[in-house]
Amino acid sequence: MVTIPRVVIAAPASGHGKTTVATGLLAAFARRGVPVAPFKVGPDYIDPGYHALAAGRPGRNLDPVLVGEELIGPLFAHGSRGAELAVVEGVMGLYDGRTGAGETGSTAQVAALLAAPVILVVDAAAQGRSVAALVHGFRSFGTVRLAGVILNRVGSDRHEQLLRDACEEVGTPVLGALRRADAVAAPSRHLGLVPAAERRAEALASVDALAELIAGSVDLDAVAAVARSAPSLPATPWTPASADPVPGRPTVALAGGPAFSFAYAETAELLAGAGAEVVFVDPLRDEALPDGTRALVVGGGFPEVYAAELTANEPLRKSVRDLAAAGGPITAECAGLLWLCRGLDGAPMCGVLDADATMTPTLTLGYRDAVALSDSPLAVAGTRVTGHEFHRTTVHPRSGLLLSPAGGAAWAWRGADPEGFASPRVHASYLHLHWAGRRGLAERLVRTAAE
Repeated sequence: MVTIPRVVIAAPASGHGKTTVATGLLAAFARRGVPVAPFKVGPDYIDPGYHALAAGRPGRNLDPVLVGEELIGPLFAHGSRGAELAVVEGVMGLYDGRTGAGETGSTAQVAALLAAPVILVVDAAAQGRSVAALVHGFRSFGTVRLAGVILNRVGSDRHEQLLRDACEEVGTPVLGALRRADAVAAPSRHLGLVPAAERRAEALASVDALAELIAGSVDLDAVAAVARSAPSLPATPWTPASADPVPGRPTVALAGGPAFSFAYAETAELLAGAGAEVVFVDPLRDEALPDGTRALVVGGGFPEVYAAELTANEPLRKSVRDLAAAGGPITAECAGLLWLCRGLDGAPMCGVLDADATMTPTLTLGYRDAVALSDSPLAVAGTRVTGHEFHRTTVHPRSGLLLSPAGGAAWAWRGADPEGFASPRVHASYLHLHWAGRRGLAERLVRTAAE
């Protein structure tokens, strides 16, 4: 049974200020000495990075599409251990989920699965009394409990009072009001906000500013009271420990740092739980894989931003090629796929894949129900998964085969050509997976590393 106070921060749509409020709340409560646990609905990697800076513990994702709704409670219980308050930032609009699947994957679904009250963040810059109709509509639609509103981009004292009076008309308390001039901006680019890992000093300053903003604009005691109103949640904490861990503690290197900051916290935990000794490598800084590396896992990120630095690190690129040539299992997704190619927009990469990657103006985005086409260190042919694509690049195979050893496509899904590269020792694809939804992925990789 989970009894931790919890609250979901939602909005009518993207762009209303959920990340500002959620990150600021985490930082403001942490400053009060309250241990806080941060969560993000959906497959987002960037917001959890800011959450982690604010809370001082990993930001975690709750995505029922990727892991199944039955794991949302257990993953929440796992991630909130030792905390006294949990803040869950929603995704898009409150009821927006997977296209064509109703509430599936939405903030509303996660709030319901957690029995958590919702606070709605509303951008009121161009609204007056009409905010009452909007708030009343969200409170009346669906089954989540809307416990209050935080107004964003309020213009003046008079504007704020008008908005408060309107919300009072429909019986919804206003828990805070942020002024337009007080906005704290984080830089963005082609895939959203710049990750905190790429601008740590500036990100810390932004988080500090958000803590000040929220502490001065939001009734923290009222937010805490809303969180305490959540009932007990019947959930057993998820565990990354395998029932049959691989003996010998094979070393598995996990790429990270500014160029490869897209990773779920559970990935490293699952690898360790399957018996691996997990070590980290920063491709912008480290000139070799850690001693004794038997396998390599490369997640997503922005290699296109750091192409020159990645190219300049020839010693590490050679170390990765040597691992592949020796039969060490390698698995890579999205940005990791690009790094394994011969080149990215002409900049030499690792050359494990006989393919070239290029930037494109088109955003490829969405959930994919996929089936593995070839055996790989990640999955056997026929394995079914649900993943997520999010990129503005494309990969052009030369021979269509891996340099070592030859293989085939990684995945297939409805309406698309076979995608990625897979062989008995290498798996590289655009598909982002949340390994907690299928723990056998980590177990298979660690077993392959130990062979």
